[in-house]
Amino acid sequence: MLAVSEPGARTCDLMAGDLDIARDVPAYRIYRNGVATETVVEVADEWRDDLVTFALGCSFTFEHALIQSGLSIRHIDQGRNVPMYQTSIPLTPAGGFVGNLVVSMRPFSGADAIRAIQITTRYPQVHGAPVHLGNPGLIGIAELHAPDYGDPVTVADHEIPVFWACGVTPQQVLIDSGVPFAITHSPGHMLVTDIPDRTLALF
Repeated sequence: MLAVSEPGARTCDLMAGDLDIARDVPAYRIYRNGVATETVVEVADEWRDDLVTFALGCSFTFEHALIQSGLSIRHIDQGRNVPMYQTSIPLTPAGGFVGNLVVSMRPFSGADAIRAIQITTRYPQVHGAPVHLGNPGLIGIAELHAPDYGDPVTVADHEIPVFWACGVTPQQVLIDSGVPFAITHSPGHMLVTDIPDRTLALF
């Protein structure tokens, strides 16, 4: 969690000096009774005084560090959105919110997977270390080439799929929990903040 706003506030100084959360996300999804009804480019007309913004970290943040270390990011190389999958990993229920974890996936060779784990462990606020690597069936993913969100990417025979917790998880929880009204980013269309990625590293 990077920040939480005051009820009704469309600004948050912890994230950006001139933020308008109702206009500055590239694309939004609106949920009504657990159903994603619309994808729009701004939500100023939908904004309410009882809405609270929760800013969650995104694994895109640590990709810069991976690239700087010489690792290749497949979805970037192929000009695609990162593949994301629903899993069988249950979340800890909180009030009326229940559901399973959603993960993003990046394939690496064995040596590069080890290096990716070392690098991303330094970024716990933006999902940190992977939650699983190897056999996707062990976490309930039947078809690696058919992600639930994002785009499929090529996985070579010598590569290991590596899975990180994903910020789309709350969106799946909204669906599973049937929340009356909520607004999120559209998968792959995250808010870019004023927080330098290097400041989120532990060391």
